[in-house]
Amino acid sequence: MLNWALTFLVVALVAAVLGFSGVAGTAAWMAHTLFVVFLVLFLVSLIAGPRVRI
Repeated sequence: MLNWALTFLVVALVAAVLGFSGVAGTAAWMAHTLFVVFLVLFLVSLIAGPRVRI
């Protein structure tokens, strides 16, 4: 998922440089959303991962 967030970030940066503001805004929003989802899932896996079940 972090890979997708970075991909959308690159698309947003390229679109911003080329002047496509609508595409850049949408791609930046998608990159931000995916990054937040990645962080939430990462934190959940950190909390729930090391539990030892007997």
